[in-house]
Amino acid sequence: MSTPEMLFACLAFDIELDRGDGSCSGSCCQATLARYGKSLRWTVKFLIDNTINMPRLPCSYGMLVEKSWYTYSMADLEGYKVLLNRFPQGVRMVLNFTAGDGLCPAKGQPPPQDYACLSSNSYCANATYGYTPGYICKCLDGYAGNPYFPNGCPDIDECNLLQNPCSNGGVCTNKLGGYDCPCKFGMKNDGRGGTCTDIFPIAAKAAVGAIGGVLLAVIISFLVILRKEKKKANELYKRNGGPTLEKANVIKLFKKDELMPILKNSNLIGKGCFGEVYKGLLENKLVAVKKPINGSVLESEQFANEVIIQSQVIHKNIVRLIGCCLEVDAPMLVYEFISQGSLHDMLHNNNNKVALNLDARLSIAAHSADGLAYMHSKTNIRILHGDVKPANILLDDNFIPKISDFGISRLIARDKEHTASIIGDMNYMDPVYLQEGLLTEKSDVYSFGVVILELISRRRAMHSDNNKLVKNFLEAHKKQNKATEFFDKEIAITEDLELLDNLASMAVECLSLDVDQRTTMMEVAERLLILGRSRKV
Repeated sequence: MSTPEMLFACLAFDIELDRGDGSCSGSCCQATLARYGKSLRWTVKFLIDNTINMPRLPCSYGMLVEKSWYTYSMADLEGYKVLLNRFPQGVRMVLNFTAGDGLCPAKGQPPPQDYACLSSNSYCANATYGYTPGYICKCLDGYAGNPYFPNGCPDIDECNLLQNPCSNGGVCTNKLGGYDCPCKFGMKNDGRGGTCTDIFPIAAKAAVGAIGGVLLAVIISFLVILRKEKKKANELYKRNGGPTLEKANVIKLFKKDELMPILKNSNLIGKGCFGEVYKGLLENKLVAVKKPINGSVLESEQFANEVIIQSQVIHKNIVRLIGCCLEVDAPMLVYEFISQGSLHDMLHNNNNKVALNLDARLSIAAHSADGLAYMHSKTNIRILHGDVKPANILLDDNFIPKISDFGISRLIARDKEHTASIIGDMNYMDPVYLQEGLLTEKSDVYSFGVVILELISRRRAMHSDNNKLVKNFLEAHKKQNKATEFFDKEIAITEDLELLDNLASMAVECLSLDVDQRTTMMEVAERLLILGRSRKV
C-alpha cells in the first residue's frame, strides 16, 4: 500500500519570511512529516517583535495536508476563509494506523490479552506499512461494521442491499456471509452458478397446462355438483319434516354422510317389500339402519309426526328408534341393533334354526303380546303396527322379544280409521282389513293369532297355500277336535298338550272373522302371562 507524503504547513505573520507564491521556507513555514511514526510533535518558537519589543507567534495557523494537494500562496496568509475559497471541497489527508504493535497471532495460537479484533465475524491482517510491526482488523466477506467491537460485524443482507444481485436469473436468498441464487421453480442450472434455464420444453409446458386446465374444470364441476347436492339435501330435509322434528327435539337427526359408510352390501342383513336393513357402527354403537324404498314412507308433516310418535314408544319389548336421516328421497330410520335376529329365522330358517322349548316359546309370545298391548292402549296416542309377523319380532341375547318395524303404521285419528292403501304381509293379514281397508287394533290381534300358530306348530303361514295353517286349526276347533297333529313334535309331549290346546284356542279367538268377537291384545297378554306363571308353580 502506497502512502502519500504528509505536509505540515505553518502560515506566518512575518511577511519578511515570505519569498513569494509557491516558495515557503523556514522552520515555521512548512515541513514534510516523517512518513512513519506513532505521534506528531511540532515545536513553535516565539519571536520578538523589535517594534514593540513584545513576543509574538511566528504562525497565524497551521494545517496537516497531503503534500501533492497543496501549493503555498501569499493569499493564504489572510486567513482560513481564503483557503476555503481556494479549496471549497477541502484537501485530502490520509492517516494510516495499526491496532497493535505485534503481528497477527499464528494459526492455532491464542490471541494476546489486548487483542483488538473483538467481533466474531472479523479477522486479523498484518499491516504492510511502517517500520515497526503491527496489524489491523477487518470484517469477513459478507459482513460489515466495526471489527473492534463485540458483534460489531453483522451479516450483510445482499438481497436487500444490492439491486438484482443474481445475474443468473435466480431468486436471491440471503445467508450468513453471503447469498445464494437458486433457480426458480421449473428452472435449473449447471450447479456451478450458471444461468438458469427451463427444465421443461415448451411442448411439456403445454401438456402440463392442458392437464391443469382439465383438472381445474373437473374441480369446478365437482364443486358445482357438490353445491347442487347440498341444495337438494336441504330441500329434502325440509320436505321430510326436518323443521318439525327440530322443534320437537325428541330424536337424533343424522347427516347423510354419517350413514353412507354403513350402507354397503357387506352390511346388508335384511331385505323386504319396504326396503333394506343394514347393520353398522354409529357413534361407537351397533345400530340397524332401515333404508325404505322410494315412495314407501309418508311425506313431510305426516312422516315427522310418525317419527315423533315412534320416539315416544319406550318399552322393553319394543325396538327403540334412535334417529333418522332426512337428506334423502326416502328418509332412513336408525334403530337399536338386536343381536339374535328374527323369530322367523329361528323357527323356519334351516341354517339358523334354534331348539326352542315350550317355555321359551311361551315367554316369546307373552312378551311380544305385552309390547303390542302397550302400543294399543298405554301410549298417549293409539299406535297400530299393521304388519305383525315373526320377521318383525326380534330376539336379543337372552331371547327376549322386541317388536320392530312399526314404521308402516299410521297416526290414526279417532274419527278416521281408513288407510289410503293396504299395507302388510299377506300371509298374516286380517281378511277384514284386506277387504275393507279398515286397520284397527283387532287387525294386529288377527296377525298375532297367526304368530301363535307358527310358534306351536313351527310351520309357516302361506297365503299362496290358501292359508292352510290357519284353516287347519280353525277346522279342528270348529269340529271340537284336538289339534295335536299340528303341534311341533319338539314340544308336543303328553304333559304339555293341555297348555298347547289353550294356546291354540287363544289363537283361534284372535282369528275370528267377526272383529267384535276377537279378544284384545291386553287380554291376550294377560292370559299368556297367567299361563307362564302356571308353568313355574
